[in-house]
Amino acid sequence: MEKCKISVLFVCLGNVCRSPTAEAVFRKKVEDANLAEHFFIDSAGTAGYHIGSSPDPRAIARGQLRGYDLSSITARKVNVDDYLEFDYILAMDSANLAHLNRYKPEAHRAIIKLMRQQADTVALNNVPDPYYGGEAGFDEVLDILEIAAQNLLNEIKQNVIKH
Repeated sequence: MEKCKISVLFVCLGNVCRSPTAEAVFRKKVEDANLAEHFFIDSAGTAGYHIGSSPDPRAIARGQLRGYDLSSITARKVNVDDYLEFDYILAMDSANLAHLNRYKPEAHRAIIKLMRQQADTVALNNVPDPYYGGEAGFDEVLDILEIAAQNLLNEIKQNVIKH
């Protein structure tokens, strides 16, 4: 990863549904804004259940319908270097946020917060896990992440990228 780039990591439990979807949605928003050269974007899971796997086929299919490409994403587990290398680490739910905060080194550089805080101010700040449900759950995740990703990009443009 190039140090001059703004680095963003999206995190869920297994890195096969929510976080790769967030990665793909945010990547497209960044590309559409002609800012790809300013970013390094990745995703990971707090658990190693799916290391090396592609995203859930339902996530790939539902994302494709909206123009998002998840096909090149491979699941990996968060590691200690992520805290030192990424500027932003966005958890998909409070359990993963707690995990990230529990294992972060004292000298980390990342801003660690919930992804849904970027989407709205409702009391429920979790992006729901669609893994055990049907396609409608993946559409709900996309709805939430489209708003959250745009708001995150707007925040970064306002606070970090000065034109």
